Amino acid sequence: MKRYLLKLSGEALIGKYDYGIDPDVVSQISKDIVEVNKTKNQLAVVVGGGNIFRGAGLAEAGLDRVTGDNIGMLATVINSLALQDAIEKLGIQCRVMSAVRINQISEDYIRRRAIRHLEKDRVVVFAAGTGNPFFTTDTAASLRAIEINADMVLKATKVNGVYDKDPVKYKDAKLYKKLSYNQVINEELKVMDTTAIVLCKENNIPLRVFNMLEKNSLVSIIKGEKIGTIIE
Repeated sequence: MKRYLLKLSGEALIGKYDYGIDPDVVSQISKDIVEVNKTKNQLAVVVGGGNIFRGAGLAEAGLDRVTGDNIGMLATVINSLALQDAIEKLGIQCRVMSAVRINQISEDYIRRRAIRHLEKDRVVVFAAGTGNPFFTTDTAASLRAIEINADMVLKATKVNGVYDKDPVKYKDAKLYKKLSYNQVINEELKVMDTTAIVLCKENNIPLRVFNMLEKNSLVSIIKGEKIGTIIE
């Protein structure tokens, strides 16, 4: 049995819409999460909020950066609640734990309680990032992975792993099967923000980048298949 942390971008939930949440996409992601739960491996999730609001973008438009980031944190709570609902409809218990206090709709993030939920075979969704402005949900994912002693961070994307350039724009883009943390940082490959990569490096947590849209990709990784790009 291993413990994993799955990082989902908010954009992954948009689906066929221009913004917001596509219920079909949330349902499919939830089915994949539940399949992992059935393997008796433990899974926690950090989800972004870019499908609703992005704090940095709001700041560029003239809004105070701290206010913008706080709005972005609330967007991640919305996504987390949608994910929780879809997971529990499939018969698996799920807990949303927020880094900011919203007691009426989620639990406060408490490290020991989060680990206990995982030990009881519940899925845990960490909402509101780190609870602080200027830190991305990528950094929150690395931080939570360290705190719960995760064996690996799984970074879900819309492409098959890490490429040397944008595979959507360039047909000759090269897929990396394996990278070091230093390569990602020095070559600015933009897998996750630098702070998140450094946290994984300093705590020896491997990071696998994969295509969440590929059928059964998440479960395949849990079963040991070498899908996507491994960074260690």
